[in-house]
Amino acid sequence: MATIYTHQTSNVAKTWALMTAFFIAVIGLGWFFGFVLDEPGILPIAVIIAVVMNVGSYWFSDKLVISMSGAKPAGEAEYGELHNLIENLAITAGLPKPKIFVINDPAPNAFATGRNKEHAVVAVTSGLLALLDRTELEGVIAHELSHIGNKDMLVSTVAVVLVGFVTLLADFFLRSRLMGGGDRDSKAGSIFMLVGFALALLSPVIASLMQLAISRKREFLADATGALLTRYPEGLASALQKIAAYGRPLQRANNATAHLFISNPFGPGKSSRSFIANLFSTHPSVEARVQALLGNKQ
Repeated sequence: MATIYTHQTSNVAKTWALMTAFFIAVIGLGWFFGFVLDEPGILPIAVIIAVVMNVGSYWFSDKLVISMSGAKPAGEAEYGELHNLIENLAITAGLPKPKIFVINDPAPNAFATGRNKEHAVVAVTSGLLALLDRTELEGVIAHELSHIGNKDMLVSTVAVVLVGFVTLLADFFLRSRLMGGGDRDSKAGSIFMLVGFALALLSPVIASLMQLAISRKREFLADATGALLTRYPEGLASALQKIAAYGRPLQRANNATAHLFISNPFGPGKSSRSFIANLFSTHPSVEARVQALLGNKQ
């Protein structure tokens, strides 16, 4: 019978399989651009630039996200209860205690970041601390610690590298064609040009959709793992419902970091979201998450 552990293993395996397939597709796209432009050096140059740029972002990701969100260190004197709660859950999860930050914002939300469990950060908003009771706050923190334990930060970094890579290739292709690069005038060459333009225009969208889909898979997995950690899924379910009911966005909501938060920082979508809206959402609907947590208990 399937358990939370088998689902976790399956989801992680599917995510890595998806990223492997995407990486192969990106390599093929780079070869195609090089062929169309008759420039075989495009692929290695693009790979080098993308890797250098994104590896740098990876090493300083926690500092970058903290700065963009406006989070400040949570002193133990002022936030002693929060420190104790996070430390106890981290011990239960078998993780080092992460650095703790607070964002001065009435919108309830939280996120985890960092390149690995030894360099992890958990940040919560002042609104989250004011709105939730202890069991609900435990559910949210357990969710964020699950992201750390499930190595979601590594997957996020790989996704950033691949999305940056395909976007770089697409931009280079379009700029080269607009500047008159390439000299293939045959019928086959013209077809390649048309297909190349289509790929250049669509590949960033496809890459972003891939990144968003992986983000949604991670949210379900972290919900389930967090509920397993606290043994009380009702706490996280209630927290998600309260966060969704607040409705207003974070003051410093940012597209670059939206997928890190437990709930969409721009405000939760409505249950009647269209299929297209769901494709571009960084988070599954609250209704779907609560249903997954509570099942027949509702």
